[in-house]
Amino acid sequence: DFEGFIARDLVDYVDSRYRTLAKRESRGLSGHSMGGYGTLRIGMKHPDTFSSIYAMSSCCLTPYSADGPGMAEAAGIDSLEEAAEAGIGTRVTLTLAAAWSPNPEKPPLYFDFPLEDGEVQPLIAAKWNANVPLAMIDQYIPNLKKMNAIGIDIGLQDGLLAGNEALRDVLTSYGIEPFYETYEGNHTNRVAERYETRVLPFFSKELAFE
Repeated sequence: DFEGFIARDLVDYVDSRYRTLAKRESRGLSGHSMGGYGTLRIGMKHPDTFSSIYAMSSCCLTPYSADGPGMAEAAGIDSLEEAAEAGIGTRVTLTLAAAWSPNPEKPPLYFDFPLEDGEVQPLIAAKWNANVPLAMIDQYIPNLKKMNAIGIDIGLQDGLLAGNEALRDVLTSYGIEPFYETYEGNHTNRVAERYETRVLPFFSKELAFE
């Protein structure tokens, strides 16, 4: 339960052990790639914990097709050994299955998959897409409107650009104006620089320090 860990356990741990300002106005949440996904998902569901969020190059924003690219390869994995040896894209897909459609009665991988024996499994596909931010965001607009600030950035050469643009457009359509910036770069080559020059100044401006 990483959502509960980040939104509750980690916050409680830090506030109980460090000299923090233990209030939402002084807490922000940020992450890159899958961390950007987590930032959006956790932020929209926990506006009473975090007041500002900054999502970088967020993945997993758009709906999945059960017979889409890479699904057949991931569906063919039958063991932990095969999963460990698979390419990064396949491993990510398997990780999504573990998070979004777990099945404790189905060893050795313990999840259901949207594609099984070449057949699309509609219920499992629906479970996946219930976790996709662009599919769930409308029901959390009231929560997102509680945010003091929302930041989004992504490189122009990043394959996830279209999904992040769609996210910006949804927010804008509801009257939420995020800080949105694109830059010359791909998915990974300027992450450290962006944290230094964009993310930290963003939170320095948006969070309460008293």
